Amino acid sequence: MKQLLLLLLFLAGSAQAQKSANPKTQKKMKLNAGIVTKKLAESKAFYTETLGFGVTFENEFYLLLHTPGQEAELSFLFPDHPSQQPLFQSAFSGRGMYLTIEVENVDKLYDEIKRKGVPIKIELRDEPWGDRHFAIEDPNGVGIDIVTYAPRD
Repeated sequence: MKQLLLLLLFLAGSAQAQKSANPKTQKKMKLNAGIVTKKLAESKAFYTETLGFGVTFENEFYLLLHTPGQEAELSFLFPDHPSQQPLFQSAFSGRGMYLTIEVENVDKLYDEIKRKGVPIKIELRDEPWGDRHFAIEDPNGVGIDIVTYAPRD
Protein backbone atom coordinates (compact mmCIF):
# COMPACT_ATOMS: atom_id res chain seq x y z
CA MET A 1 0.00 0.00 0.00
CA LYS A 2 2.91 2.30 0.76
CA GLN A 3 4.19 1.77 -2.81
CA LEU A 4 0.78 2.73 -4.21
CA LEU A 5 0.68 5.92 -2.18
CA LEU A 6 4.18 6.85 -3.35
CA LEU A 7 3.18 6.16 -6.96
CA LEU A 8 0.03 8.27 -6.64
CA LEU A 9 1.98 11.15 -5.08
CA PHE A 10 4.53 10.95 -7.89
CA LEU A 11 1.81 10.94 -10.56
CA ALA A 12 0.03 13.87 -8.92
CA GLY A 13 3.28 15.85 -8.83
CA SER A 14 3.96 15.05 -12.47
CA ALA A 15 0.47 16.13 -13.47
CA GLN A 16 0.82 19.41 -11.58
CA ALA A 17 4.19 20.10 -13.21
CA GLN A 18 2.67 19.48 -16.65
CA LYS A 19 -0.25 21.85 -15.89
CA SER A 20 2.13 24.66 -15.00
CA ALA A 21 4.23 24.17 -18.15
CA ASN A 22 3.63 26.54 -21.02
CA PRO A 23 1.50 24.58 -23.55
CA LYS A 24 3.21 26.32 -26.48
CA THR A 25 6.63 24.98 -25.43
CA GLN A 26 5.40 21.58 -24.24
CA LYS A 27 6.39 19.02 -26.88
CA LYS A 28 6.67 15.68 -25.10
CA MET A 29 3.71 13.49 -24.32
CA LYS A 30 3.72 9.92 -23.00
CA LEU A 31 0.93 7.42 -23.58
CA ASN A 32 0.16 4.47 -21.32
CA ALA A 33 -2.62 2.27 -22.66
CA GLY A 34 -4.63 0.47 -20.00
CA ILE A 35 -6.90 -2.57 -19.97
CA VAL A 36 -9.44 -3.23 -17.23
CA THR A 37 -9.42 -7.00 -16.69
CA LYS A 38 -9.64 -9.75 -14.09
CA LYS A 39 -6.75 -11.48 -15.88
CA LEU A 40 -3.88 -9.65 -14.17
CA ALA A 41 -1.77 -12.79 -13.61
CA GLU A 42 -2.41 -14.13 -17.11
CA SER A 43 -1.61 -10.74 -18.65
CA LYS A 44 1.61 -10.46 -16.65
CA ALA A 45 2.72 -13.95 -17.69
CA PHE A 46 1.87 -13.36 -21.35
CA TYR A 47 3.59 -10.01 -21.75
CA THR A 48 6.68 -10.88 -19.68
CA GLU A 49 7.22 -14.43 -20.95
CA THR A 50 6.08 -14.02 -24.56
CA LEU A 51 7.23 -10.49 -25.37
CA GLY A 52 9.91 -9.77 -22.76
CA PHE A 53 8.12 -6.90 -21.01
CA GLY A 54 9.27 -5.91 -17.53
CA VAL A 55 7.24 -5.08 -14.45
CA THR A 56 7.34 -1.41 -13.49
CA PHE A 57 4.80 -1.62 -10.67
CA GLU A 58 2.38 -4.21 -9.30
CA ASN A 59 -0.09 -4.58 -6.48
CA GLU A 60 -3.27 -6.58 -5.90
CA PHE A 61 -5.39 -4.54 -8.36
CA TYR A 62 -2.94 -2.81 -10.73
CA LEU A 63 -0.13 -3.96 -12.99
CA LEU A 64 2.16 -1.63 -14.95
CA LEU A 65 4.46 -3.22 -17.53
CA HIS A 66 7.09 -1.72 -19.81
CA THR A 67 8.56 -2.75 -23.14
CA PRO A 68 12.07 -4.21 -23.10
CA GLY A 69 13.64 -0.84 -23.97
CA GLN A 70 11.28 0.95 -21.55
CA GLU A 71 10.00 3.19 -24.36
CA ALA A 72 6.34 2.41 -23.68
CA GLU A 73 4.11 1.10 -20.91
CA LEU A 74 0.94 -0.94 -20.73
CA SER A 75 -1.23 -1.19 -17.63
CA PHE A 76 -3.87 -3.56 -16.34
CA LEU A 77 -6.47 -2.69 -13.74
CA PHE A 78 -8.77 -5.08 -11.87
CA PRO A 79 -12.44 -4.21 -12.57
CA ASP A 80 -14.84 -2.80 -9.97
CA HIS A 81 -12.05 -1.91 -7.58
CA PRO A 82 -13.31 0.52 -4.90
CA SER A 83 -10.24 2.75 -5.27
CA GLN A 84 -11.22 3.61 -8.85
CA GLN A 85 -13.87 5.94 -10.21
CA PRO A 86 -16.78 4.36 -12.16
CA LEU A 87 -15.19 5.34 -15.50
CA PHE A 88 -12.37 2.87 -14.81
CA GLN A 89 -14.37 -0.01 -13.31
CA SER A 90 -15.99 -1.82 -16.24
CA ALA A 91 -14.01 -4.76 -17.61
CA PHE A 92 -12.80 -4.73 -21.20
CA SER A 93 -15.06 -6.89 -23.39
CA GLY A 94 -12.26 -8.30 -25.54
CA ARG A 95 -13.19 -6.65 -28.83
CA GLY A 96 -12.42 -3.43 -30.65
CA MET A 97 -8.83 -2.87 -29.55
CA TYR A 98 -5.41 -3.74 -30.91
CA LEU A 99 -1.80 -2.97 -30.15
CA THR A 100 1.03 -2.60 -32.63
CA ILE A 101 4.54 -3.45 -31.50
CA GLU A 102 7.34 -2.36 -33.81
CA VAL A 103 10.47 -4.51 -33.65
CA GLU A 104 13.79 -4.45 -35.48
CA ASN A 105 13.60 -8.09 -36.62
CA VAL A 106 10.07 -9.43 -36.97
CA ASP A 107 11.31 -12.78 -38.36
CA LYS A 108 13.41 -13.47 -35.26
CA LEU A 109 10.54 -12.65 -32.87
CA TYR A 110 8.12 -14.70 -34.97
CA ASP A 111 10.41 -17.75 -34.64
CA GLU A 112 10.78 -17.21 -30.88
CA ILE A 113 7.03 -16.90 -30.35
CA LYS A 114 6.32 -19.98 -32.49
CA ARG A 115 8.85 -21.99 -30.42
CA LYS A 116 7.01 -20.92 -27.25
CA GLY A 117 3.80 -22.38 -28.68
CA VAL A 118 1.88 -19.11 -28.76
CA PRO A 119 -0.96 -19.35 -31.31
CA ILE A 120 -0.33 -17.17 -34.36
CA LYS A 121 -3.53 -15.40 -35.43
CA ILE A 122 -2.11 -13.92 -38.66
CA GLU A 123 0.90 -15.67 -40.14
CA LEU A 124 4.07 -13.76 -41.01
CA ARG A 125 3.49 -11.85 -44.22
CA ASP A 126 4.72 -9.02 -46.39
CA GLU A 127 2.35 -6.22 -47.28
CA PRO A 128 2.33 -4.43 -50.68
CA TRP A 129 3.50 -1.22 -48.98
CA GLY A 130 6.57 -3.04 -47.62
CA ASP A 131 5.76 -3.79 -43.98
CA ARG A 132 6.40 -7.31 -42.68
CA HIS A 133 4.27 -8.50 -39.76
CA PHE A 134 2.30 -11.18 -37.94
CA ALA A 135 -0.31 -11.10 -35.18
CA ILE A 136 -1.02 -12.83 -31.89
CA GLU A 137 -3.71 -12.32 -29.23
CA ASP A 138 -3.27 -11.60 -25.53
CA PRO A 139 -5.32 -13.29 -22.76
CA ASN A 140 -7.82 -10.42 -22.84
CA GLY A 141 -8.64 -10.80 -26.54
CA VAL A 142 -6.46 -7.88 -27.64
CA GLY A 143 -4.94 -8.40 -31.08
CA ILE A 144 -1.22 -7.64 -31.18
CA ASP A 145 0.28 -6.77 -34.55
CA ILE A 146 4.06 -7.27 -34.47
CA VAL A 147 5.74 -5.44 -37.33
CA THR A 148 8.97 -4.35 -38.90
CA TYR A 149 8.17 -1.29 -40.96
CA ALA A 150 9.60 -0.89 -44.42
CA PRO A 151 12.21 1.87 -44.69
CA ARG A 152 10.53 5.16 -45.45
CA ASP A 153 11.91 7.25 -48.27
